[in-house]
Amino acid sequence: MDKLLVQGGAPLRGRVKVNGSKNASLPIMAAALLSSEPVIIEGVPDLMDVQTMAAVLQALGASVRFDPIKETMHISAEVLRGVEPPPQLVQQMRASFLILGPLLARRGKARLSLPGGCAIGIRPVDLHLKGLAAMGARFSMVNGCIEGEADGLKGARIYLDYPSVGATENIITAAVLARGTTILENAATEPEIVDLANFLNSMGALISGAGTTSIRIEGVSRLKGTRYKVIPDRIEAGTLLLAGIITGGEVVVENVLSDHLKPLLAKLRETGAEVEELEQSAIRAGSSGRLRAVDLKTLPYPGFPTDLQPQFMALLATCQGTGVITETVFENRFRHVEGLSCMGAQIQVDGHHAIVHGVPRLTGAPVRATDLRGGAALLLAALAARGLTVIAEPYHLWRGYYRLEERLQGLGAQVQRVSSEPEQLISTGC
Repeated sequence: MDKLLVQGGAPLRGRVKVNGSKNASLPIMAAALLSSEPVIIEGVPDLMDVQTMAAVLQALGASVRFDPIKETMHISAEVLRGVEPPPQLVQQMRASFLILGPLLARRGKARLSLPGGCAIGIRPVDLHLKGLAAMGARFSMVNGCIEGEADGLKGARIYLDYPSVGATENIITAAVLARGTTILENAATEPEIVDLANFLNSMGALISGAGTTSIRIEGVSRLKGTRYKVIPDRIEAGTLLLAGIITGGEVVVENVLSDHLKPLLAKLRETGAEVEELEQSAIRAGSSGRLRAVDLKTLPYPGFPTDLQPQFMALLATCQGTGVITETVFENRFRHVEGLSCMGAQIQVDGHHAIVHGVPRLTGAPVRATDLRGGAALLLAALAARGLTVIAEPYHLWRGYYRLEERLQGLGAQVQRVSSEPEQLISTGC
């Protein structure tokens, strides 16, 4: 049973490079199923979720080859043998549901168990199904699986009740091979949506408006192969910037698109943190002394990202004053509060609000990572805390951060990954 041991209190200093985006790589990998020609995707991070998606594609008959050193993924879906990936793979990761649109477009049918992933909320798939149904797909629930069929998808005008990223991605990938024009209104505007559209356009798709709330897709008869590089991971970039600030150090985070981080950078400056955008896609961030508490509210892009809310809460726990976090995206995204409280944070949760009373210093404690971003919050808090923190179930971190502990070590962090039986380490409950 792996654990992370973190001896806190060391200011992080140095330079660190951001990897390619996990949340862009996964839908792009799924979209590779739309072409019978080879696709090469560059900048793909070597993560557990990427490995899971690769296994899903292979289960459908695609040839997948990944070079983790060059961060390059080769996918050839010339022949798709199946329409039902193993349930145990789909249930590991919610992004596996993104093969629904490509399968309906390419094969006219799909059978998927309900997706899994981090237990941070209900995250229903009804918006996916309603959008695809408007294009002519038919769905039924059989033995806990969603079965979909389509006798040729047709373009449609679709309005999303909520700007769901996953639903937007599934509808786009289905619409590129549909007959006619699809207009998607109230679409998600995240940078990962733009990256998916750019990838598909490089294959011959006709998509315009990605990055706005209205996306137009002109269906084409086929897509060709392509070579494409994914955008940097904005959530990893934000996590690394927060690591330098919460420890009272100074880091330069490279391979960053600062436009993707505007809400985070604005909030960091509001706390009094030192943030400077440098040339050549880099940001310097640090702090000296206690920062000021601020309020924040998570919103769909371009609002403050829910995927950085737990990490920012860790910073607020050390600020001077009281800050209120309002979570509007996921109803169960305060699970990390228990771990932070074990470390001495003073946080009160009231529905979708968390009231954070800053304390001068957190203290190391045994804690448990319950999800990907919550685990990152606990790691940041541990880096700033006095004493030793033992983080159980850190595998959540490896789903979304490539060799994070090694890269933090390069900045001066005292963090170690160990394999041990539970009785050989301190108990992980406070």
